[in-house]
Amino acid sequence: MDEDPNTDGPGAVAARITGRTVRGERPLSGAVAEVRLDDGRSVMVKRADDPGSARAEAAGLRWLAEAGTVPAPHVHGHETRWLVTDLVAQGRPTAGAARRFGQRLAALHAAGAPAFGAPPPGGPVDAYIGLAPMRNVPGTDWPHWYAEHRVLPYLRAAVDRGTIRPAETAAVERVCERLPELAGPAEPPARLHGDLWSGNVLWGADGEVWLIDPAAHGGHRETDLAMLHLFGCPHLENILDGYRHTAPLADGWADRIGLHQLFPLLVHAVLFGRGYAEQALAAARRALA
Repeated sequence: MDEDPNTDGPGAVAARITGRTVRGERPLSGAVAEVRLDDGRSVMVKRADDPGSARAEAAGLRWLAEAGTVPAPHVHGHETRWLVTDLVAQGRPTAGAARRFGQRLAALHAAGAPAFGAPPPGGPVDAYIGLAPMRNVPGTDWPHWYAEHRVLPYLRAAVDRGTIRPAETAAVERVCERLPELAGPAEPPARLHGDLWSGNVLWGADGEVWLIDPAAHGGHRETDLAMLHLFGCPHLENILDGYRHTAPLADGWADRIGLHQLFPLLVHAVLFGRGYAEQALAAARRALA
């Protein structure tokens, strides 16, 4: 059934996609609602800001769940501007859940991807990270792919918006030139969540960690770990301990955290302004030191 902009709301979307009768709904945030179905289940209905972002998120959740490692909410379906998934009951962060998450995250990364930049099966090339467009264009060499399709597009966008001054771009451009020597040992493409800040790490009432709101693609596994560091995450050391015991990290990985944070910091500079631009420039200078 097609979407009807005159009648669509979370309840109507949930009924259409699940085929169930709706018993009630309540908003969880501006774009997200909980909808109760006649079989006793609750689903999450999310309205997308941009056409195609629901498709990208649905494909990412399915691809992550397919690995059978870190759980992700079941996707009931999506439309142009709507996504319907299971609603995961929230609990509290614990050290044990964090360590298990680290172990499972390592296994998720090891599930792999066809190439750096490869989109999830069924996912669009023109995807999103948060509210920002993100192109999933495959490449075989991580340093060159990261520079061309992750760092430089957002550097140019930040300059166009006046967030970064043209005279300030040299440090970021120099990092891109030196990426082959700065990136550490070559690694195969990992299956990434792609936007793994703490807000997308959901601590479930079942005692496990769930992944939500992915910007999934094939990438470097250190990128997900750098995102966990960017805004802090509960029990981060336990997560890293579980990860390293499952899949040891290459020497010098901690020194490369800023290198991998350069992309999300530039995205935030484009979306949210000068403060993040200054952090991105500082990360570039540290990477060159």
